[in-house]
This record gives sequence, C-alpha cells and structure tokens, in this order.
Amino acid sequence: MTPSRPLGLIAAFAALAVLYALPAIAPRALVQDLFGVLTLLVLALNWNTLAGFAGLVSVGQQAFVGIGAYAMFAAIILMDLNPLVGVLIGGLAAAAFALPMAFFAFRLNGAYFAIGTWVVADIARLGISQWKALGGGTGTSLPKGTAKDMAFVDRIKAALDVSSAAAADALTYWLMLTLAVAMLVAGHVFLRSRMGLGLQAIRDNETAARSVGVDPVRLKALVFLLTAFGTGLCGALAFIQITRVTPDAAFSVIDWTAFVIFITVIGGIGTLPGPIVGAVIFYALQRLLADYGTIYLIVLGCLGIAVMLFARRGLWGVFTGRTGIDLLPLTHRPPKSAAPQPQASRRTA
Repeated sequence: MTPSRPLGLIAAFAALAVLYALPAIAPRALVQDLFGVLTLLVLALNWNTLAGFAGLVSVGQQAFVGIGAYAMFAAIILMDLNPLVGVLIGGLAAAAFALPMAFFAFRLNGAYFAIGTWVVADIARLGISQWKALGGGTGTSLPKGTAKDMAFVDRIKAALDVSSAAAADALTYWLMLTLAVAMLVAGHVFLRSRMGLGLQAIRDNETAARSVGVDPVRLKALVFLLTAFGTGLCGALAFIQITRVTPDAAFSVIDWTAFVIFITVIGGIGTLPGPIVGAVIFYALQRLLADYGTIYLIVLGCLGIAVMLFARRGLWGVFTGRTGIDLLPLTHRPPKSAAPQPQASRRTA
C-alpha cells in the first residue's frame, strides 16, 4: 500500500459516483455515447482476461456478442419474455455456444487458435443468417416499445422526470456500468486467488505450470466459458438499445473485436486498469476526429502501432513503471521475515 494508492481509490470512487449520477444531470446524448464506451470496455475486460492473463488470443469474440444478441431477440419476439430476462438468456446462450467452440479451438495453438475462433464466429454468423423467424440475412427489429416495457423504467421515469425512452436509456446505461464494475472487481479477486495465479503461470510457461500441479485445460476452459457469458450479456444489453439486429452487425469483427483489441493494447494488455485507459482514449479520439472520416481510422492505426513499438506494456504500464502507482496490483509479495533479535553480549569477568 503506497501513500498514493488511497488517494487513487478515493478518486476512482468519486468518478464512479459521477458516472452513476450522469443520467440525472447530463443530456441523453452523452448517456448514449457513454453507453457505447462502456460496451466496448466490458468487451475489452473480457478479451483482456482471455489474451492478457490466459494467453488465449481470440479473434472470434464477436461470436458471443452475436449469439447473445440473437438469443435475447428470440426470447422477446418468440417467447414473449421480459427484455431483462432475455439479456440473461443471451449470456447463457453464449456460454453454451462456447462449449463446442472450446472443444474445437483448444486443439489449436497460437495463431491457429486466433484464426480458428474467427472461423467459428463466421460459421455462427452464416448459421444465424438462415434463421427465418428472426429475419434471416436481413435481420429484425424489436417490437415497438420493448425497451420502455423493461422493469423499473416507469420508476426511473417518475424519479428523473424524463420520457420513457430516456428512462430506458438510463436503465441500460446503469446496467452496463454495473456489469463493467462487477467484471473489474471479480477479475481482481479471481486473478489474486490461487486459480488466478495458476492462470497467469499457464500464460507465462504452461509446461512449468503443469509441473507444479496446475491443470491448464481446466483453467482455460473455465475462463473461456466465463468470458463468453460476460460477452454474451454485453451483446444482448447493447442490442436492446440498438433495437435492431442483423447478422453482419451482430457478428462484426471490426466493431466487437478489432476495436476491443485496440483498446486493450493501447491501454495495457495484462493489466486491469489498462482497458479503462484504452476506452477513455478511444472515446476521446472518436469525439475529436468524428468529422474527419477515414483519418479517424488512420490515427487509430498509427497510435496502435506506436504503442506496440515503443510502449509494449501499454500506456498504463508505462505510467505504472514511471510512477510506481498501481491501483489494482496483481503481484504477491512474500511476508517480511521477522527481524533477528540481537543476542545478549556475554559478560566477561
């Protein structure tokens, strides 16, 4: 515990309080913008857990976003369930899809694993495009007023004195913010546990980790399923606000994987605050360069290349290395040994 860490934690809690209060004090457009940023942050936290701590560099996370979104739409349109129940079903469906995907992908290593996950995600996209009940290749939209029918929307509308649409936006924003905070806290607790240490040992040297009793397959499978569940929840919640789903949008590798990798890499892969820093920078660049078309993507690419060349640990890693400040450290220090007691000098005659 360094002297600066309590101040950093106080600042983090203050920022979190402001974020929760935003729907009551900020315009609706800002709430919608931050919802999109939080969506990418949740996806980045999941991908960082896979690639940064488990060594599983997946390029197929869009599969879980798409499965979660389509499962949520099916729950609402085909089963007439509450949208929030549909979000939970979306997360469970993504986790269920991860089981056969892991059976195939875990037989591959390195670049083959990355390409394999991408292939499986594209197969899922092609399969979903044949689902005629949900629009096939052209997709479908949520029934009118679905978001307004969510639980607690009426209470939020009365409390904030806003329209039903703004109240629905506030609810989805709070849910996504809570999901991001829960994942950050759960990730910190898990990575500091014995299983988390085993996971990081597998990433660094799988053979050495196996020699001391760590089961790489079991731990990797557990992390793969948990991150699929979190990604599916995020995808389902994101498409409640979008209100329309198509196979190309739900399984977009650029929107749900490429941008997520960029956020994680520039922020600091293998660190918990890294995705937060990356998401903030990504949002700032979006706002500053929104009117410049393709220049926006060029700047993103140049920044990503520069970080990979000159700051391999990401911007948060550079900041931590120079200042010694780490708000969510994952290192374990051995207990300090007791100081040796001075021996009483013998009295000489």
